[in-house]
Amino acid sequence: MHFFSRVISPLILFAYIILETYLKIQKSSICTTTGCELAAELLKFDSLYLNYFGAAGAIAISFLGFLSLKRKEFETVFYSVLYAAIAFESIMIGYQIFANPEPCSFCMGVYGLLLLIALLSNWKYLLYAMPAIIALFISLASMAIPQNKILFAEDGTYLIYSDNCPHCTNVKKFFAEKNIAHTLVSVRDTTVIAFIKRLNITQIPVLVVKKGDINSVIKGDKSIIEYFSDQKATGDKSAPKDTAPSQIYNSDDGGCSASILSDSGCSEESAVPLY
Repeated sequence: MHFFSRVISPLILFAYIILETYLKIQKSSICTTTGCELAAELLKFDSLYLNYFGAAGAIAISFLGFLSLKRKEFETVFYSVLYAAIAFESIMIGYQIFANPEPCSFCMGVYGLLLLIALLSNWKYLLYAMPAIIALFISLASMAIPQNKILFAEDGTYLIYSDNCPHCTNVKKFFAEKNIAHTLVSVRDTTVIAFIKRLNITQIPVLVVKKGDINSVIKGDKSIIEYFSDQKATGDKSAPKDTAPSQIYNSDDGGCSASILSDSGCSEESAVPLY
């Protein structure tokens, strides 16, 4: 039984990873979910290298498992490497669950096989480790992790706002008066916060006007209102001709702090200039 759990089972894991590696090289995959592609985008390197790392880890676990059957002192090393792999995969799976619409099914398969190896090798050790594994998932669940998704997929006008921001209210009133179609995007979405802070924007309202490959970003209620006033005056409904694919219109007017931690709003007097 120990030979199967410590030697054969890791080799099955190795074969599973090698199969996926071969399929990836052939531009295919065991995983057919969008979560697999999105999970690959979260890595700092090509996901194929992670497969190589996983395959090497599976061989190491199998080899150490074989040595642990011969010499007792290798048993500690075997379990150390096995549970290090489980901890690593727990973080990967946990992040995928909270950052992606769906986790990668291939990664779930690797995770399941690792847990099976641990269960068959010594179920008591797995039981002892469960609180730590659960703690990893709880810690990731408690973090405000931006989701790996497209915010502005369709052409249109998107207003990033807060319910209690007076500057945002000014823009919404103007849009209502002028019958300007727009989509509201809450600043309490962690993905939205990550988006605007990458643009070095720390206050709202922020308007994103998407027209094809052109994305115009206008920040501040005065700039947003002036933008549409100029559009109406000139009769030009498209983005300005000199607008680059990522043009940001600056503003000297106030704005409310962009934060998911507080939605208390701000007053006109206490508003801090954007720049």
